[in-house]
Amino acid sequence: MFTGDTYTLLHVAISLVGIASGLIVGFGLVASKRLDVSTGVFLGTTLATSATGFGFPFDHILPSHIVGAISIVALAVAIVARYSGRMKGGWRATYVIAAMLAFYFNVFVLVVQLFQKVPALKELAPTQSEPPFAITQLAILVILLAWTVLAAKRFKPIA
Repeated sequence: MFTGDTYTLLHVAISLVGIASGLIVGFGLVASKRLDVSTGVFLGTTLATSATGFGFPFDHILPSHIVGAISIVALAVAIVARYSGRMKGGWRATYVIAAMLAFYFNVFVLVVQLFQKVPALKELAPTQSEPPFAITQLAILVILLAWTVLAAKRFKPIA
């Protein structure tokens, strides 16, 4: 069906669309805007990214599989909160937190991949246990945690 390179390219393209649409949705949450089309693209592509991550050959469970599985659970919660719970009552905050958690995992994996594939970054943190990698991931965690708290406080969807 797909060659390894084609599959990887497709997976990366889906991931980048998920991240770009996640940025749009995240800013929309803070601005208290539903952004239905962007949200559909974000949820769909982020779910596809997590699912296609399991399509690469492996012989044992890797950290990426664990992140992917947690992301799928977060996305399932976000989808239920948004579409079945209609973001009413506790479903509003549940949706925001679950969606932003899935976005965080997508960005987390992007940073891992950048430190593995970009020569200058790989040189800074060849094993990804060095301070530049840890500081980058911590900064992203703090930024997205603050962004999530702000979005949860501000997002008031209007049907």
